[in-house]
Amino acid sequence: MENNIQLAEKFLPVIDDIYKKQSVTQVLDNDTQVNFVGANKVQVLKTSTTGLGDYSRTDGYPKGEVTATWETMTLSVERGKELSIDRMDNEETLGMAFGAVTGSFMREWVVPEIDAYRFSKYASTDGISKASATLTADNILAAIDEAKKQMDADEIPEEGRILFVNSDLQLLLNQSVSRSYGSDAAVNTIMGAYNGMKVVYVPASRFVTKLELADGTTGCGFARATDAENINFMLVYPGSVLQVQKFAMPKIFTPDENQDKDMWKFQFRLYHDCFVYDNKVKGIYLNTAE
Repeated sequence: MENNIQLAEKFLPVIDDIYKKQSVTQVLDNDTQVNFVGANKVQVLKTSTTGLGDYSRTDGYPKGEVTATWETMTLSVERGKELSIDRMDNEETLGMAFGAVTGSFMREWVVPEIDAYRFSKYASTDGISKASATLTADNILAAIDEAKKQMDADEIPEEGRILFVNSDLQLLLNQSVSRSYGSDAAVNTIMGAYNGMKVVYVPASRFVTKLELADGTTGCGFARATDAENINFMLVYPGSVLQVQKFAMPKIFTPDENQDKDMWKFQFRLYHDCFVYDNKVKGIYLNTAE
């Protein structure tokens, strides 16, 4: 099995690289250190303190308390898939066939589902700031300004905020700002940042408030839930969320090892989830379509 392990290790960077390049939520990944407890649980350190009190010239400082606890979070999404490539179809090299199949699988199924799941979970979190509107070129900036104003009022740090915008609204957002053009050979009207906030455009199919995940037998992948709402935009402070993805090493079986068919067999298994910290829910502002 040594050869199979080497093949699996070889293609792990390919899988991870495709995820990073294609995912729109990867910008929210951070360096938060988590302790994995078993296969599908993580522990995150939560701390809290008490506020100020009056200093006494007789008794000195008022006593305070520091609480530090480990919060256990369970990765609730456990997904997997088995792919097979016929021995004859793979007569060139394993690298070419596996690279093509894996790349297509990640881009078309895995990455969109991860993004859609994360946005839907953030949108359904209790306590986040919410608004609903029918956006036009005349009011879209005002709606975004209102989101920024609310976060300012909630004292969310300004630096690092990311504005996720439904790709269907990209044209409206571009039309909302007047521009002057010179004699440049290339013109780019796409708004990449707004008032210090990075703008990331999200495919509409990944930007809904509720999903249904297929079980793999009656269907595959994910679909919009019947009672889901379309998301216009979502303003997120990255420090308010935790994204954990754990790609298990893919299992690779040669046609000779495969007892079912004369095929190369590839098995993928994935644990992942995302969380909003209880004391940082105001780091998310959701605007849905009326």
